Amino acid sequence: MMNDIQHVAADPLDGISQTLDRAAAVGIAHLTHGLSPVTMILAATDWMLHLASAPGKQLQLGAKAARKCWRLSDYIGRSLSDPAAAPAIEPLPQDRRFTDPAWKEPPFNLIVQAFLLNQQWWHAATTGIGGVSRHHEDIAEFAARQILDVFAPTNFLATNPVLQRKIVETGGRCVVDGFRNLMEDMQRLARGEPPVGAEDFPVGEKVATARGKVVYRNALIELIQYESTTETVRPEPILIIPAWIMKYYILDLSPENSLVRWLTDQGFTVFMISWHNPGKQDRDLDLEAYRRLGPMAALDAIEAITGGQKVHAAGYCLGGTLLSIAAAAMARDGDERLASVTLLAAQTEFSEPGELGLFIDEAQLNILDNMMWGRGYLDGAQMGGAFQILRSNDLVWSRMLGTYLMGEREPMSDLMAWNADATRMPYRMHSEYLNRLFLNDDLAEGKYKVDDRTITLSAIDIPMFVVGTERDHVAPWHSVHKIHLLTGAEITFALTSGGHNAGIVSEPGHKGRSYRVMTREACGPSYDPEAWQERAEDKTGSWWTEWGTWLTARSGAPTAPPAMGAPDKGFTPLADAPGLYVLEK
Repeated sequence: MMNDIQHVAADPLDGISQTLDRAAAVGIAHLTHGLSPVTMILAATDWMLHLASAPGKQLQLGAKAARKCWRLSDYIGRSLSDPAAAPAIEPLPQDRRFTDPAWKEPPFNLIVQAFLLNQQWWHAATTGIGGVSRHHEDIAEFAARQILDVFAPTNFLATNPVLQRKIVETGGRCVVDGFRNLMEDMQRLARGEPPVGAEDFPVGEKVATARGKVVYRNALIELIQYESTTETVRPEPILIIPAWIMKYYILDLSPENSLVRWLTDQGFTVFMISWHNPGKQDRDLDLEAYRRLGPMAALDAIEAITGGQKVHAAGYCLGGTLLSIAAAAMARDGDERLASVTLLAAQTEFSEPGELGLFIDEAQLNILDNMMWGRGYLDGAQMGGAFQILRSNDLVWSRMLGTYLMGEREPMSDLMAWNADATRMPYRMHSEYLNRLFLNDDLAEGKYKVDDRTITLSAIDIPMFVVGTERDHVAPWHSVHKIHLLTGAEITFALTSGGHNAGIVSEPGHKGRSYRVMTREACGPSYDPEAWQERAEDKTGSWWTEWGTWLTARSGAPTAPPAMGAPDKGFTPLADAPGLYVLEK
């Protein structure tokens, strides 16, 4: 009897079948704009079948519908005799669609009340059904909300008193202006041009204007060293690692709200990574390439330029996630070049990624993976579209109402122009990111490998400053806060007002800004997010000043600024900031 293991020969159709499957998935992705129809069908089926087999929930929903009809009828009766009668239901705090006094006039007040009660009922109908998976419940609730938003009374002339008033006041001119805006935007979209007004913020002239030099360049990054604006600087430089989803200059917008300028004015030497905008030829760049050619290459250059000083490293969004990976690998390998780590709206634990998790499951990732396989990258416009869907009230329907029906185009700002300057994501890197981090949560679960060896965030023992933002749809602050559970390092956590972008671009003097902050000592006790909020100190103003004080306390005595680059060590300045990579389209 033979004991040799017989190897089955590869099926000659393997390659052909895989290519056919991928091509079919690419075709579906183009039809559905990257959404998986399987995920949608499974979620709807899961919800409908469990609701159909839950007589108690059906009874409850029927009773809720009856009570809401009664509440609406009661409000109608009260409002007939008292126009200022208390409404049956108030909009959610973040819902600003019905703030105009015209919505309180009949019959529009009744339309609003009916819509809000209906919205509340559908929330009850899509949640709390036994047996429905959490992921499918989230999708069902999200889909119902999106459909209701489409049919909101604000979107139609017959049910929108503000729009009716605008038409009367302008003699219909607003409709003409709105149609002109629509045609202009469609033409720009067809030509691949940026939105109207973006040309008023040219990179290097109105934004990304901090003075500096590109002191290093490789296939993936340019490293910018900024000129000092003070006579002396702290010896420890700051390395900023932005996300490569968008251009780096969100942290160097206009001079008055540039984090780079503010840091240099505080007496810090600042280095910034500017990422190459990948194309089809970069399809095989992976997360390891981004780590090796990004922060690790930058640290080598900074070490040569500054003479070996330790570095305060800061990462924003995806750049922060990459920094946490790099810092954990450095801690494992005994690399002590980091003085501190700052994470800005950056996730390290992905079990609760917020509404972005609606687009993350095996079926959805299969569609995205194959779509990227066909192109070699994920288009920035598609990524931006997903973020817009998450905030459809503010970013889609309100814009359509104001721009295309009322004829009022919102003035372009530096932040809006930056947001329109999208980048691409290489196929292999983004596939790894979605699968290894989002889907499998390898980094938090101690399964992520660098150089074929596992890393763990618990190895990081240097001080950390971590920032979450209150209204973050990309990196929810509850998720960002989980860094407390992953390392025993000293962590100063700041929760700032605003969202993922505007909360970070929060220059001192910006009206209405506030934040909460609390420091957990090394190996000290951790609190859940709600308990942390109760204990954290509430402060007005910008979190930038808190961070500046924190950095200063962990830096040495001021000294003379370093030279720009180090020509004798191979780091000759190559170009003026902002460099070449930021201009790539």
